[in-house]
Amino acid sequence: MAGAPTDRIPLHTILLPVLGVAAWLALGKAGLGPLALLLAAILLGNVIAAVHHAEVIALRVGEPFGTLVLALAVTVIEVGLIISIMLAGEPNPALMRDSVHAVVMLVLHGLAGLCIVVGAIRHRVTEFKVEGANAFLAVLIPMAVLVLVVPNHVVSAPGPYYSPVQLAFVSIACLALYVAFLFIQTNWHRDYFMPVGDDGEGTGHARPTTRMALISFALMSVALLSVVVLAKSLAPALQEGVQAVGAPLAIVGVMIAAIVLLPETTAAVRAAAANRLQSSINLSLGSAVACIGLTVPSVAIVAWWIGQPLELGISPGASVLMALGFIVAIITYGTGRTNLLSGIVHLVLLATYIFSVFAP
Repeated sequence: MAGAPTDRIPLHTILLPVLGVAAWLALGKAGLGPLALLLAAILLGNVIAAVHHAEVIALRVGEPFGTLVLALAVTVIEVGLIISIMLAGEPNPALMRDSVHAVVMLVLHGLAGLCIVVGAIRHRVTEFKVEGANAFLAVLIPMAVLVLVVPNHVVSAPGPYYSPVQLAFVSIACLALYVAFLFIQTNWHRDYFMPVGDDGEGTGHARPTTRMALISFALMSVALLSVVVLAKSLAPALQEGVQAVGAPLAIVGVMIAAIVLLPETTAAVRAAAANRLQSSINLSLGSAVACIGLTVPSVAIVAWWIGQPLELGISPGASVLMALGFIVAIITYGTGRTNLLSGIVHLVLLATYIFSVFAP
């Protein structure tokens, strides 16, 4: 968990949430024009501000609840972005699939690879608890397969779709897996997720007061609201921009995943540099587990409400690449120790995934 300052609130984390809501109210339904880039910058600032306040709350509650707070904040941002674009832009039934797939691959290879490389450069060999990493993978793998692979092999609906009943069942299954995981993480086996040789409070900052945590909670809520309303305003401009440059539509999902993981990446890399790879794993894999466990049911409800089908199944090539990624992750997290080679392998697989988006 990142060490967020606890003795004061940075001014920009106060101004940006207020500015975001004010900008949305001022614009209304007016065209964005040249203001699109400015609003995009404000949106990114609000993502960072929201996660900063989540870090303050996380420091107050301690590990492993702290990384759980961060994962939930990131998931709220992702759900807000997806639903806002679904409601405001042109119909894109594959948006959730592209976003969830991107989160899995970016976390599994990009964030994990970067943290391992940073930890290896600073400490040569970094350690973590195998039980905790395996718990994440034990939940993440079936979630990812149920959402991204199985739709291609059912017969109730043509193509990469679930029937409404099947989608409801899979959504409940993902939510149940996430709730079960939370119970293990926060109750019976909390020690699996504690940093090696640490009590979970080694952040380098004093624990925030309850008053500071409550203020951060209020500001985080406003920042999350700003992200959602600004994303809704920017959705048409984003889709038009992607079409204008001739990029594949799937890149919108990758952009959503990159936005929501950007602050999480900073926190995870800082933890890895401080020889706290377990905290990095909690942040990264926890974000992916929360993404599927909470995003899929939430977006499924909205899609059912507005009558928009969800295209979920990924291509056979993408399925093979994801399977390869999980095999490599099982090897990486199976020993409790990582080195530079492991990180490089994950980063190469990330590059392969990004390349396949543009050249499927």
